Amino acid sequence: MDLEFVYKICSKSEWSSAKKKGQFKGSEMDLKDGFIHFSERNQVQGTLNKFFIYKKNLLLLKVKTIGLKSLIWEQGSDGNMFPHLYSKLDISDVVDEIDITLKNDGTHELPDNY
Repeated sequence: MDLEFVYKICSKSEWSSAKKKGQFKGSEMDLKDGFIHFSERNQVQGTLNKFFIYKKNLLLLKVKTIGLKSLIWEQGSDGNMFPHLYSKLDISDVVDEIDITLKNDGTHELPDNY
């Protein structure tokens, strides 16, 4: 379990809007579920494969956990523990924005050094 950083997959338009407002309230699925879904580094590819096949214009946000209020690890539908944020995300907690490349087969490629 990585307690230093968590990762959020979102569309470039969602993130652009959040930056203008200074906070990210979550994607459509987050708002429906009542929390912001995050992944640990080793869970990102699985999350992409399960929820984002063929989705374009995605970003991976690297988020420092130290300032996050209401961050809780909870069991996901696959039995693994995932970080969930039960508050808004302040954009100042995001330390990196990483482009996610969509491949021809609908899967995504991440850089090695995220």
